[in-house]
Amino acid sequence: MKDMPVRLGVLGAGSRGRDSYGRWIVRHPERARIAAVADPIPDRRDGLAAAAGVPDERRYHDWKPLLADAEHLDLDGVIVALPDRDHVAPTLEAARRGLAVLVEKPVSSTPAELEQLADGGSRLNARISVGHVMRYQPFWQTLHQLVAGGAIGRLVTMRIEENIGFWHFAHSYVRGNWRNSSTSSPMVLAKTCHDLDVIRWFAGSPPVSVSSVGELTYFRPENAPPGAPERCLDGCPHADDCPFYAPRYYVDALRDVHGSPVALLGADTSPEGRLRALEHGPYGRCVFGGGNNVVDHQQTVMSFPGGLTATLSTSAFTGQNTRTVRLTGTGGEIAGHVRSGSVKIDLFSPSAVLPELPHARDVVRGRRGPLRHQAIELLAGPAEGETRDHRGHSGGDDGLMDAFVSSLTGGGAPATSLEASLDSHRMAFAAERSRLEGRTVLWGEA
Repeated sequence: MKDMPVRLGVLGAGSRGRDSYGRWIVRHPERARIAAVADPIPDRRDGLAAAAGVPDERRYHDWKPLLADAEHLDLDGVIVALPDRDHVAPTLEAARRGLAVLVEKPVSSTPAELEQLADGGSRLNARISVGHVMRYQPFWQTLHQLVAGGAIGRLVTMRIEENIGFWHFAHSYVRGNWRNSSTSSPMVLAKTCHDLDVIRWFAGSPPVSVSSVGELTYFRPENAPPGAPERCLDGCPHADDCPFYAPRYYVDALRDVHGSPVALLGADTSPEGRLRALEHGPYGRCVFGGGNNVVDHQQTVMSFPGGLTATLSTSAFTGQNTRTVRLTGTGGEIAGHVRSGSVKIDLFSPSAVLPELPHARDVVRGRRGPLRHQAIELLAGPAEGETRDHRGHSGGDDGLMDAFVSSLTGGGAPATSLEASLDSHRMAFAAERSRLEGRTVLWGEA
């Protein structure tokens, strides 16, 4: 058993490496320490290193020299939070050196690299965990306990709606790092491999077939209003009524926010600094200017052994940034809303009982319908009076880090195997292939 605190290297000090994983480590110095940081951008690298007390000689411009010094640094593991296309090589190199790895999703942007990681991980008997935080959210753990405990009988259908939020889509998938699949990933992978992982988790196996449709419908140059300039601050005549006018979001609505997403504009998060960034950087571009190619809506249907079917719907055009879910089974139905934590359950059998649900509390119990079946409403998540951590994926970020560090100190294993995590990526690649080729893709097709 490894003594605490464990020593971790952080490869990539962007919003995930710094604000999610790094923040947890800084808050729990009794359990983990950041021994070294690698990031090519000095402000990001030094910001996280300073917060964690990392000396100058352990601040690296690139991940390669950090891993070359792994033995000297006495590392127990690393967190790979680099850009999407830079995940596989450092993950396998760290595994080759015997280090445990937590790699941010998506772990790769191409099917070939994904299988390279799968083969390398198996050959090295690597300890690789994927940043699928939804498995660690109290909300999804509650739903999984309900299904696994037989509360709604045999699971027959799953329906997840990924409501991205119009402002978040513009930030990440029109102006931001995930706007173009040639430099990042298809949207179904970059955004919804979390949801696909949950579907894989509940199904207990990979799907038999995958079918998907979707388009980039709205954020295109031909939809720009008359007279719209290249940048919002270039005197746009539609500033007052455009939902995507950049200063309204980054300067006004987020005026009290200095972390993500504002920190992505640059190191100076003062109002003046934000405006300068919008004048010259990517986040001030008109959303109709082009340069983005990922879909703004997509629907995917999957079939599984035994007859279970699942649908995943995602859209840029939503007023909330959350997920909703509906599960139907032979003995009941569950409807949930992630942001609020609401879980509504209909139990068809008069004698049905709920399993133990440590992350949920009763709100209402009653009966409805012609047979007066049981109707129960729960709240899953923080205890009454506690604050919901939406920026931390509703507790998922903290749960993932807790599990990863615990796995290094003999306190158990992460919630999923590497192979199951990679299946969610294979499902995303199959969905994108189906969308592009206009056909159903069978599991395992080359």
